[in-house]
Amino acid sequence: MKRKSKLTIAGSVAVLAVLVTAAVYSQEKYSLKSPDGVAFSDFKGYEDWAVVSSARTDEVLKVIVANPTMIKAYKAGIPSNGELFPEGSRIVKLQWKPKKSTEAPFVVDVPDVFTQAFVMEKDSKRFPKSGGWGYAVFNYEAASNKFTADPSPADCGHKCHVAVQPKDYIFHPYQKR
Repeated sequence: MKRKSKLTIAGSVAVLAVLVTAAVYSQEKYSLKSPDGVAFSDFKGYEDWAVVSSARTDEVLKVIVANPTMIKAYKAGIPSNGELFPEGSRIVKLQWKPKKSTEAPFVVDVPDVFTQAFVMEKDSKRFPKSGGWGYAVFNYEAASNKFTADPSPADCGHKCHVAVQPKDYIFHPYQKR
């Protein structure tokens, strides 16, 4: 009976250690803030958000996801209908270095190394000078398996997004399915 008890305790301790490690990593990631005050914790759950669109440059593959508030707005016709996204809208551009697939029977680029999450959140009270949007970049370092807040302000976000001001500063339309 003692042996079974010890095995149960050892198993419980191992499970607890895994859960604590996961919680610490999660807290570490979500404790980050950009120089402009955008908190990574505002984007909790982004890994499961709906896809808005995708994009590609020569160096990066991008998948753009949005929180349920923003997806609902997209489905209601925003920004094409001239309305603005509601407060609390959040969007994340997930970026990977590409590589050629070695498995597909055709030429296709697939994600290789994850590099960063470019985030935007609509909060007109906190970000009145940038069209109501806060911008931040959280870099990912694969070797250490850690995120860091990019030290330079992401004001490029608003400056770069001025071209799409009539679309409430959002480049990517919600793609038809």
